Amino acid sequence: MKFAVIGLGSFGSNVAKTLYEKENEVVAIDKDKEKIEAVKDFVSHAVQMESANKENLQALGLKEMDVVVVSLGPEMEASILTVLFLHELGAKRIVAKALTEDHAKVLEAVGATEVIYPEKDMAIKIALRLNSPNILDYFPLLSGVSIQEIAPPEKFIGKSLKELDLRNKYHVQVIAIKEVITEKVTYIPRADFVIKDSDILIIMGGEKQLAKINAL
Repeated sequence: MKFAVIGLGSFGSNVAKTLYEKENEVVAIDKDKEKIEAVKDFVSHAVQMESANKENLQALGLKEMDVVVVSLGPEMEASILTVLFLHELGAKRIVAKALTEDHAKVLEAVGATEVIYPEKDMAIKIALRLNSPNILDYFPLLSGVSIQEIAPPEKFIGKSLKELDLRNKYHVQVIAIKEVITEKVTYIPRADFVIKDSDILIIMGGEKQLAKINAL
């Protein structure tokens, strides 16, 4: 796939490098020469330019990219203009980093396909892990629904999924189980799967229902 990453702060540069490591074509863009120098050996192309300029974006042919990631840090005006111009130029998918909810609303209004909150998402993950030690990771889906990676409560260990009957008792679904020792992942595990203390459960459900599981 072809990606462009605009804004090479900590978030943007790591996105660009990771996408490139996964054998994608990646164009990294920033107005700061030092940031371009730091990333140039880890992407397909590194371009120093001002992105809040429609002619500059058009010259790069970014509408041909599968995804354009806009991550301009504290530069709200620049990120908004960049998203607007990308949208006007016909970019297929624009993923924009937002700093505030108001910033997100404006980005969506001017053409962002998807808005992300890296700092907010990480803060929520950390807070949930601190509040509920069993939670290992957290992935929000629809409003009020999420996927969580949890260490199995002591009551679960040695019991099969059929015995636990989580779907009927707690209205949650175990969608996968990671076996830490063997690193095996079982997707949609069978009812006779017996939970071990070294397993990690990946569970989907409403946040209230998941909170009941975490309280066990």
